[in-house]
Amino acid sequence: MVAGICLAYAGGTLAAAKVGEAAPDFALRDAGGKPVTLSALKGRTVVLEWTNHQCPFVGKHYNSGNMQKLQNEATAQGVVWLTLVSSAPGEEGHVSAQKGAAIYGKWSAGFSHMLLDPEGKVGRAYGARVTPHMYVVAPDGKLAYVGAIDDRPTTRQSDIAGARNHVRAALAEVAAGRPVSQPATQAYGCTVKYKS
Repeated sequence: MVAGICLAYAGGTLAAAKVGEAAPDFALRDAGGKPVTLSALKGRTVVLEWTNHQCPFVGKHYNSGNMQKLQNEATAQGVVWLTLVSSAPGEEGHVSAQKGAAIYGKWSAGFSHMLLDPEGKVGRAYGARVTPHMYVVAPDGKLAYVGAIDDRPTTRQSDIAGARNHVRAALAEVAAGRPVSQPATQAYGCTVKYKS
């Protein structure tokens, strides 16, 4: 427990989303009301980032600017970055479109779209268990990476500098047309607060 928040480490097999297989398609609305479908993004690299603004692990990466730096680097190279909120109404991390835009706006987030998944259907389809839980979908529509943002499962911002950023490494290998050398890692963070 950190600050009263239940922590969990992802283990076992993921639900429907498996590295090397087609990423499950979905259709959600972003915080601005625009519909976004994964199938429409085929041909482009896509990052899926599960988030919860109240989670100290998410806070580590946003309060330090680490997540925004990675988002901006990726989107500048043509990557589509989708930040997903699967917290159920009344649960920790749940946001309305307006609240989500305000919170992540204050953080100057660099994602392409914030997607709201209050029913948790997309999160469950991917097996997203914690925040942040990261996925990289290659241009062929197959899942290339699943797991943690980095190899330092702490809430300390001071650990970011010496960490291996798994997402950055995966994106570089996908861009070079190579298989991701470390396609799955153990995600860490706060449990996703799904609708029961």
